[in-house]
Amino acid sequence: MHFDLRHLRAISAIDKCGGLSRAADMLNLTQSALSHQIKGLEDQAGVDLFVRRTKPLKLSAAGQRLLKLANRVLPEVEATEEEFRSLLSGKSGRLHIAIECHACFEWLFPVLEAFRKAWPDVDVDIRPGLAFDALPALAREEVDLVVSSDPEEHPDLEFSPLFDYEPVFVASSQHALAQKPWIEAQDFRDEVLITYPVDRARLDVFSQLLMPAKVEPRAVRQVELTAVILLLVASNRGVAVLPDWVVREVRYNSDYVTRPLTEQGLTRRLYAATRREDTTKPFMAHLLKLARSEPVKLQRS
Repeated sequence: MHFDLRHLRAISAIDKCGGLSRAADMLNLTQSALSHQIKGLEDQAGVDLFVRRTKPLKLSAAGQRLLKLANRVLPEVEATEEEFRSLLSGKSGRLHIAIECHACFEWLFPVLEAFRKAWPDVDVDIRPGLAFDALPALAREEVDLVVSSDPEEHPDLEFSPLFDYEPVFVASSQHALAQKPWIEAQDFRDEVLITYPVDRARLDVFSQLLMPAKVEPRAVRQVELTAVILLLVASNRGVAVLPDWVVREVRYNSDYVTRPLTEQGLTRRLYAATRREDTTKPFMAHLLKLARSEPVKLQRS
C-alpha cells in the first residue's frame, strides 16, 4: 500500500475534530473529497480505519496505528517546511566564515555579536583560513564567506570591499626607531620582527614592504596572540607591524610608539569574498554592512 502526507493529515484532522465535516473544513476540502481519500486508503490497506456509526468518530486499531505514524512524521515535515520558508525568506541559513587575515579577529567578533542579535536563526561558525586554501573551499561551498586582503579573479566568487586600513609600525617608546617620523624597509634589517604565525606572503609588512625591497629582518618571531605581541614590543623584545584598528588602544600609551610605513604610508583594503549567488541574501547583505561600519566605530572610540 502507499501512504502519502495527505493521508496522514486526514487521519490527524479527523482524530482532532471527531468527524468528517469539521476535519474537511480544517483541511480546506469538501466532505466528499475527504471521504473519498479515506475510502481509497482503506481499500489499499484492506482494513477499516474507523469504527463506523460512533459519535465522535473513533479510530479503529489500524487507524490508531496510522495516527501514531502521523503524529511522528507530520511535526518533522512541518518543521522542515518552516525551515525551507525561512531559507526562502532569508531569515535562516548557514554562515561559515574563513579568515585569511589573522588580526581580523580583533574587529570581527563585535561584528558577529551584532549580527547574532539580528539573525538568531543563522548558523554561524568561524574557521581560520590559515591552514587550508580558503577561496577554493568557498567555491566548493565548504565555507560561505572569506575575509581576505588579496582579491582574485574567479567566475563564481564576488569580492565585496569592506574598508581600507593602514599597516602600522609598533615599537617600544624606548626603541631607537621611536625617534623616526616614519619607517622604511631598511630599518628592519637589524630588528627582531614579531609577527603572527602566517605565511610571509599573507603578512603586509613582507608582501608590501620587505619583499619588494629585498630586505630580511635580523630575526622573525611568530606569536599567536595580539596581546602577547604588544607585551613583547613594550618590553623591547622586538618590533611589529599591525593593522591600525589593532593598535587603536596603544596609540596613547606611553609605552609604545606607532609610525607609518614609508613617508606616504601604506594603505590596504579588506574584502569579503562570497559566492555570487549568496551576496544578495538578506543576512549576508546585513553582515557586510556591519563589517563595513564596525572598524570606523572602533577607530573613533
